Amino acid sequence: MKSIRLERDSDNIVHLILDNPNASANVMDRDFTESLREAVQQLQNSDFTGIVIRSAKKTFFAGGDLKALYAAKREDAGELFDSCEALKADLRQLETQGKPVVAAINGAALGGGWEICLACHHRIALDSGAVKIGLPEVTLGLLPGGGGCTRMPRLLGLQNCLPYLLEGKQLNAQRAREAGLIHQLAQTPEQLLELARAFILANPQSQQPWDSPDYRMPGGDANNRKNTQLRIIAPAMLRQKTKGCLPAPEAILATVVEGAQVDFDTASRIESRHFVELACGPVAKNMIGTFWFGKNAVEAGDCLPEAVREEMRANKIQPLRKIGILGAGMMGAAIAYACAGRGVQVVLKDISPETAQKGKGYADKALQKRLQQGKTDEATVREILDRIHPTADPQDLQGCELVIEAVFEDRKLKAEVTVEAEAQLAENAVFASNTSTLPITGLARASTRPMNFIGLHFFSPADRMPLVEIIRGEQTSGDTLARAFAFVRQIGKTPIVVNDSRGFFTSRVFGCYTNEGIAMLGEGVCPASIENAAALAGFPVGPLAVSDEVSLTLMGKIRQQTVADLEAEGKTPPAHPADSVVDHMLELGRAGKAAGGGFYSYPESGKKHLWRGLEEEFPEAEQPPLVDIEERLLFIMALETLRCYNEKVLRSVREANIGSIFGIGFPPWTGGALQTINQYGPAEFARRARELAERYGERFEPPEILFDNQALTDQ
Repeated sequence: MKSIRLERDSDNIVHLILDNPNASANVMDRDFTESLREAVQQLQNSDFTGIVIRSAKKTFFAGGDLKALYAAKREDAGELFDSCEALKADLRQLETQGKPVVAAINGAALGGGWEICLACHHRIALDSGAVKIGLPEVTLGLLPGGGGCTRMPRLLGLQNCLPYLLEGKQLNAQRAREAGLIHQLAQTPEQLLELARAFILANPQSQQPWDSPDYRMPGGDANNRKNTQLRIIAPAMLRQKTKGCLPAPEAILATVVEGAQVDFDTASRIESRHFVELACGPVAKNMIGTFWFGKNAVEAGDCLPEAVREEMRANKIQPLRKIGILGAGMMGAAIAYACAGRGVQVVLKDISPETAQKGKGYADKALQKRLQQGKTDEATVREILDRIHPTADPQDLQGCELVIEAVFEDRKLKAEVTVEAEAQLAENAVFASNTSTLPITGLARASTRPMNFIGLHFFSPADRMPLVEIIRGEQTSGDTLARAFAFVRQIGKTPIVVNDSRGFFTSRVFGCYTNEGIAMLGEGVCPASIENAAALAGFPVGPLAVSDEVSLTLMGKIRQQTVADLEAEGKTPPAHPADSVVDHMLELGRAGKAAGGGFYSYPESGKKHLWRGLEEEFPEAEQPPLVDIEERLLFIMALETLRCYNEKVLRSVREANIGSIFGIGFPPWTGGALQTINQYGPAEFARRARELAERYGERFEPPEILFDNQALTDQ
């Protein structure tokens, strides 16, 4: 057996030890499934007291073999189904052979790892922060195919199991015990085995609750009155949430409801069929490729320049202890909270102590909400708040290893705060601008140490948004880039690194999305159709709604700054059909949500709604097909991303896909802006782009790179 060892102790208890020799974690690959089959066969011909399933790794079990699932094609469906059924047959044999089986969980048991635990009669977890319990498959476009959709409803009931299956909800050991997923907690590894031994000796004959003749599903079966209401309402709620773009949640719900109406083995086969359908489909491929392989590679620094990677390997970069933030507005305050929550001391500076203190209030408010929800405690709240020092005195920046400027998008103001802050900093301190559009190389001219100057573009709200766009200026050193990258990882964010340009990558592409929606309004497209088409394509917020959030005033100022900069360089500023619409809205005094109203109205009581005056200001014309509206939004962002890649602003396909989803809301089901092109096929994407260009403007004209019909990958 390659991945499992069998050992017997003095009580004739068999220890089934999970230990993949070729990896740091156990995974449900072919070696494991073959090893499990051999172990089960050996145990069938053996006398033993009970079984303890435990891990020799720091984690219990990492989950499924995503490489194999990513490679699975439609023609492999039959083989994948058979292997899935074979694995589950072995787990089923373990739980029905009559002797007690105990899971001794020493670390994370996610996905397939938790499904192994569910096949055990008793589950004991180490009371440690390293333990995580859950089924995150839905986040990768899959469903739990190793028994999770069959056993979880039988353990918790239909309604109680759905948050774990549909949302990928994960719990620590304590919460898993409270939820009834874990039976006992152990304080030490030694006690973990002692408790497992005690249970086996006290329960010589064991069976699962669902194998008992008098078993009844908690909360009633699928035909129970309350569950019938769930069956009626839940599909509509899911469709409203996913807009039909994400097949996994719907498949999970179908698996659970169908499986609850039949016997265990039939339910297990239903689960396998739905699993194989998802695994061989395009959405799971897109999501596994980006959310697993792409994200892991990006966070590991695989996309950094080789010289920077070598520098990081040679010189271990120490975590930052103290940083400064210039500007205590919403962005600066949220960055301060994000950093303090990760143990970093923060100097939050603004023009007055009162303004800085107000910025600290952002963290206080967020923490109080978490306290009320039971997600933190008073001591932690005090610790985090004590790390934020509000001030108006520049001298308080002394000792900061990094300063992040988060003031208004005004070149002169940014230069002033740069000079003021640098006077207080050590020679090797890093200075970062949180600008969303202004080129870093230009901003670095105000610095006496441009090699230490870099862009760190956070997204609002910075404490919750997972991405940080790192912008390397022309003079930014490799050491500065390495330290900035390490800092972003230190505070738990995902970094992408881009080269300098106006708008960089994310702001440039995001602007295409908002401009396209606004341009359609100017053409006479029904505003509700624009917003609904965006939702149907998988965007979290429509272009008109998000423009209101950003503020049309800011959009206008950014355009004015761009025009001024380009004219100073002797270049002709580009015109966009959205410009006249934005200007007209500003003339009407409808600048966005903060101004009281924009494309939407925001009544004091009730939900926001599209401003009824849009009908008069932008009369409707002949309406285009709905698919055109959807694809205009998808294609314009994908095309601009491709241009960024062509111009070397983007340095990798992975960073393009990660950045588009995590930073600017590109639909997750696509796998990202460049993966969208791969999904269509470059030639077909180019054909459709030209069709859109003929109908709606030359901005849809595809770049030449598409015509070589090569997939866009980093391999």
